[in-house]
Amino acid sequence: MAVEAIGSSQRVKVAPWNDPVIRGWVFQIVVVGLVGLLAWYLVSNTMENLQRQKIASGFDYLGREAGFEIGDTMIEYSPASTYARAIWVGILNTLRVAVLGILLSTILGTVIGVGRLSPNWLLSRICEWYVEAFRNVPLLLWLFLFYKLISEAFPGPRQAIGAFWNTVFLSNRGLYFPVPMEDPIHKWMGLGLLVGLAAAVALHRWAKRRQEATGQPFPSILAGIGMTLGVPFVVWLAGGAPHHMSWPELKGFNFVGGTVIQPEFTALLIGLVLYTSAFVAEIVRSGILALHKGQSEAAAALGLSRGQSMRLVLLPQALRVIVPPMTSQYLNITKNSSLAIAIGYPDLVASINVTINQTGQAIENILIIMAAYLSVSLSISAFMNWYNKRIALRER
Repeated sequence: MAVEAIGSSQRVKVAPWNDPVIRGWVFQIVVVGLVGLLAWYLVSNTMENLQRQKIASGFDYLGREAGFEIGDTMIEYSPASTYARAIWVGILNTLRVAVLGILLSTILGTVIGVGRLSPNWLLSRICEWYVEAFRNVPLLLWLFLFYKLISEAFPGPRQAIGAFWNTVFLSNRGLYFPVPMEDPIHKWMGLGLLVGLAAAVALHRWAKRRQEATGQPFPSILAGIGMTLGVPFVVWLAGGAPHHMSWPELKGFNFVGGTVIQPEFTALLIGLVLYTSAFVAEIVRSGILALHKGQSEAAAALGLSRGQSMRLVLLPQALRVIVPPMTSQYLNITKNSSLAIAIGYPDLVASINVTINQTGQAIENILIIMAAYLSVSLSISAFMNWYNKRIALRER
């Protein structure tokens, strides 16, 4: 073995196959090459089989006419629309369920998690039974149960239950209620709502800095709600205050006009929220229990009530424990929404399933599903990681 002196130090020359750095690079290159060869073999074999069976490949079909109905849409759609628009309708329906599910399950789960820590024996036991009931039964069974209850507990459209002077109707086909007729001012009202939300956030930050500096509280929550609702209201007044409404009316065998919340959407949302909130409740409870009991004692010594100590002292500190596992539950809500196909809700999976049956191009459609869920999941993870870093303790 040769030894070469360099200044006051010595470096041992070794053969390249014994150098751990070179060997590590060689192993990685070999593994990447093998994975690439395997991928090339699978893709080429698949393309060859598709050509032999005369099955079209590629995404050209997205521009063709879909030719099927979608019962619940957030944007304009008809059977004459393209497959691309049908898939986009499914994505929007999935996002609607996911966003509402995340918001409602967070609120309900937090309430139940705090309720489990209540000194009231009955309240804590009810919350505990709730958690155990929903956590230990598969979500699909809950979806079936809620859908059957909703679809069979209410009468048909001709015998619909009317409320609010027969302006709202409830039947086994959904909840029908009036909505404002479309007007150009509504887009500006939406922009005003965003401006109001931004102003409310800025006001809350200012109020927090003011309280830390002077000790004087400011009703930022009420003021923020007023700004959030007040800005679009002012825009509505400035646009002439259009008040024309579309009212639901029974014609034939169903209602026309207004809008409807369909039973499939209701069953899916209720099932997702109740099921996920049970897991959220345990995350919130464990986060609060992770804090030292001295925090509660200090809050009580300052004269804070249980509600104030929970809102101002315990929950803000518990967030550092709560946020990481909460991310997984948010991702689960998004992915579990794919069970909507079991009860007939037209989400992304349902739209893709019909598209596959009509076009026969399963690989491309499955790739679209994977890309859509991957994009949404990565977006949720990125936001939660950013928020987790924002609330993390910083060393001075």
